[in-house]
Amino acid sequence: MATQLHGGTSVQDHCSKEEWQARLDLAACYRIFDHLGWSESIYNHISVKVPGEENTFLINPFGLLYDEVTASNLVKIDVEGNNVGPSQYMVNKAGFTQHAYFHKHLGDRAAAICHVHTTATMAVASHKDGLVPCNFYACNFQGQIGYHDFEGVTVRAEEGERLVQNLGDKSILMLRNHGPVVMDRTIPGMFVKMWAVQRACEIQVATLGMGNPTLVPQEVVNVHQRDLAVMAGQGGAGLFDFEAWKRRIDRIDNSWRS
Repeated sequence: MATQLHGGTSVQDHCSKEEWQARLDLAACYRIFDHLGWSESIYNHISVKVPGEENTFLINPFGLLYDEVTASNLVKIDVEGNNVGPSQYMVNKAGFTQHAYFHKHLGDRAAAICHVHTTATMAVASHKDGLVPCNFYACNFQGQIGYHDFEGVTVRAEEGERLVQNLGDKSILMLRNHGPVVMDRTIPGMFVKMWAVQRACEIQVATLGMGNPTLVPQEVVNVHQRDLAVMAGQGGAGLFDFEAWKRRIDRIDNSWRS
């Protein structure tokens, strides 16, 4: 049930069916990230473009843990930082500055974005070589990741141009000494990409801890990526994965739907 506003109406009453579905999916995504251990206290962000609208997106309320996020309390904000929805919560400026620039300048290819500080991804982001082809999942992303040198907390709008430039035509930007930004056209697509990046980084950290890794030759990486692209359609571009995890969190706590 959606949260009630003054006058007895709900957030769901004040948005399109498409926006409400986006709210549900984004709230579910926050709960999934939390369940998987990808949250970072009240920090970090997942955002999604509001369907059918220009330059508006949904993001988490600053001050809430991921397991407190619901479809109704997500903040609807425009790319200038204005709260254009019913929520009275504020947003984290770092989240707004970074996500807004990607949403504004990359369009649908960055319709869904996440940024995390997981131990494994931050460790790889802090390694001089970044992600190397030392495991199955890492091979998925060779040549598919941009790198951006650390400039401090991302609260300055002028850094946005450099973020986009270093991303290039890719969909993952590894912020060196900081952590990854993962984007896609859909929340399920972004989620499954983030899941694979996390696994790649976890395995790399474990492998490097044992000494020198065996690296996969580039010609094998090329074949791997070619075959992976053929198989990707069988997974519904992350849809099957995402729906499976939604079922898991529903069994644990379905308050994200409110």
